[in-house]
Amino acid sequence: MIITGGENVYSAEVENAIYGHPSVAECAVIGLPDEKWGERVAAILHLKPDCALTESDLIAHCRTMIGGYKVPRQVIFSAEPLPRSGTGKILKPLLRHTYASAGN
Repeated sequence: MIITGGENVYSAEVENAIYGHPSVAECAVIGLPDEKWGERVAAILHLKPDCALTESDLIAHCRTMIGGYKVPRQVIFSAEPLPRSGTGKILKPLLRHTYASAGN
């Protein structure tokens, strides 16, 4: 769960909205540190081959499916598939550490 501006945002709900876009192969929604809101909703995406998607297109897509405070404030595109555990689960703690420490 991500707490942004006192609101609870469940990453699975945001991920379900993002997976509704035909260009998305895989995604992870995480909370990253934010000075104003405590945490900001961030989406990390890996697109399907030969597909294109912009941050603004993804945000517009999400706005039609979920509340405005749940829409990602940051979209990060990954050229590589997202890191997974041995059981196939996306490693969100690793992503959170990577992008929080990078200052993105």
